[in-house]
Amino acid sequence: MITAIINGRVFDGERVLEDTTVVLDGSRITAVGGEVPAGAEIVDAAGGTLLPGLFDAHVHTSDEALALALRFGITTELEMQGMNTGPARKRVSENDSLADVRSAGFGITPPGGHPSELMPKGFKPGGHRGPGEGGAPRERPLMPFSTTPEEAVGFIPRLVEAGSDYIKFMVDDGSVEGHPGLPMLDQATLTAGVAEAHRHGMLTIAHTLTVDATRMALEAGIDGFAHLFMDRPHTDEIIELIAASGAFVVPCVVLNASMMGITGAPLAADPRVASRLDEPWTNVLNTSYDRYPQGSLEDVLASVGALHAAGVDLLAGTDAAPMPLMFMGGVVHGASVHQELQYLVRAGLTPAQALRAATATPARRFGLPDRGRIAEGLRADLLLVDGDPTTTITDTLNLREVWRRGTRTTLTASAA
Repeated sequence: MITAIINGRVFDGERVLEDTTVVLDGSRITAVGGEVPAGAEIVDAAGGTLLPGLFDAHVHTSDEALALALRFGITTELEMQGMNTGPARKRVSENDSLADVRSAGFGITPPGGHPSELMPKGFKPGGHRGPGEGGAPRERPLMPFSTTPEEAVGFIPRLVEAGSDYIKFMVDDGSVEGHPGLPMLDQATLTAGVAEAHRHGMLTIAHTLTVDATRMALEAGIDGFAHLFMDRPHTDEIIELIAASGAFVVPCVVLNASMMGITGAPLAADPRVASRLDEPWTNVLNTSYDRYPQGSLEDVLASVGALHAAGVDLLAGTDAAPMPLMFMGGVVHGASVHQELQYLVRAGLTPAQALRAATATPARRFGLPDRGRIAEGLRADLLLVDGDPTTTITDTLNLREVWRRGTRTTLTASAA
């Protein structure tokens, strides 16, 4: 079926276009501008803005979470630790009721290293239904525990074979999470692992929450950061090092705020959010991680602003958990991406620059040229909102329509 979206403002992932007609044929965008094809279904976008489907560039996800993300216009999630590799990812890619996904599989970390400290003693996921068909048992994932360069190097081809789309390294001594002294990758192991991943043509991403860990990852030649340091204010030197490396940063400001004890209660109270969340996820949003109350949100925002001013690519991400867990509060799939965009604007990005961080920039940095923009031939992953988020970023929550590969999504929580 051919669909023509007319009369709206169009932000193509980089800029606002003069053309206001976008034509979809099945799963693809077939025209931007021009005449409306005869017989097309008409969607009148007057008063609204059409955007590329949004990315969340840092999640841990599940079918339930992917469905929730899609209700908020997030059409692609980038999993930074989880099980959406191989056959699971293929199944998700063919299901238009879920956001699409790419995954690192499990990150390289020492035995007992991060993220083991986050789980309460004796915690088991319980009724979580992950990417196995109908919640069926799945093959045990590859757990790349490494304490030596040789072990890290040996795991890289196994992760590639298991279907990892990029390689994640945990560089964390637990100090920010309230567990100082955790086993942690040393410089030699990290450097060897990154080099081996590059030999396999893989993108490398580091989990770092401190300035010192950030330096280690830069020395290793990392391609991107899944977090922004929060243990101290930035210096000109660390900003210049990141900029000179060419690495991207997913600041996850919403996660840093939650680590400081800042809840998502104001977001949960927004009727545009509340109507799309069920009770368990609402409860999670109303809590926080609260593991680093001494942190400064203003310092984090200043670091984001400095990175942006230095020309570093920033990507919007949240670090949302795969299920509604109260001890991982303050962040949820979908809604928290919109809050992250607001934080990026608060840090000094223009609304259009913040929107790029959730559209064209992650698509480019993660090698997904079929999405993240509105252009002929690309996937029909689209978001229509009332208002103009290129000038008022909070308008992204005025969701009117979401398309995933040209298929319209029902936006209410009751449909999940």
